[in-house]
Amino acid sequence: MDTNYTLDNLIAIIKRLRGEGGCPWDRVQTHESLREAMLEEAYETVDAIERKDIENLKEELGDVLMQVVFHAELAAEAGKFTMEDVIGGICKKMVYRHPHVFGSTKADTADEVLLNWEALKKQEKQISTQSEAMKQITMALPALTRAKKVQKKAASVGFDFYEAGGAMDKVREELDELTEAIEQGLGTEEEEFGDILFAMVNISRFLKINPEFALTKATKKFINRFEYVENSALSEGKKLSEMTLEEMDLLWDEAKGKTLSD
Repeated sequence: MDTNYTLDNLIAIIKRLRGEGGCPWDRVQTHESLREAMLEEAYETVDAIERKDIENLKEELGDVLMQVVFHAELAAEAGKFTMEDVIGGICKKMVYRHPHVFGSTKADTADEVLLNWEALKKQEKQISTQSEAMKQITMALPALTRAKKVQKKAASVGFDFYEAGGAMDKVREELDELTEAIEQGLGTEEEEFGDILFAMVNISRFLKINPEFALTKATKKFINRFEYVENSALSEGKKLSEMTLEEMDLLWDEAKGKTLSD
């Protein structure tokens, strides 16, 4: 029969792993050494959601929770804070930022909830300007995601294009500037390329598309089509390195005409 474990059990397991006679690997970990693991577990959780794999989602959420407990234990050992402090802090924040549920504030739509949330967040963090709010967005986020969040902050005070067409015109403008930088050897190619990506994120906001997910799907599609090209070449006894670009392009066009699974 499976043991019915609780959060307290997980905390005790981490303490045991970190304690005298525990696991040599776990005992030498630090907040810094676990940074990549935290990111990887979060991304794997998102991947499970994307694939609608509920069983895997359950597992990945457990991995994320383990990371949270591990970091809390490291902090407790250093006398900084405990898991109880972490839980208490988030409970207080959720109650404070949901006055329409736990207080007398009125919010009938999701948009109204978000407006209240942002206003309370500013008060909580003593943010007085929108520029400060932008700077508060963590640098550890993927660049596309951070760009989208910055743009949403600007849009919330009216600094935005009126519609998607304006954002698309901006992309064309930035493409022209990159072309000019390349042709004239201005040395600003990286900057201009970044401007194009930033402008593309603007379009994604208007279309309500997550740019990270869109790029992930595009990469998967590229891999699937490339695999078709390579397998088609191998079936004809050819290696891609021995083929011309024109020959590979013909196979690529074939791949585009087929429905290929991820």
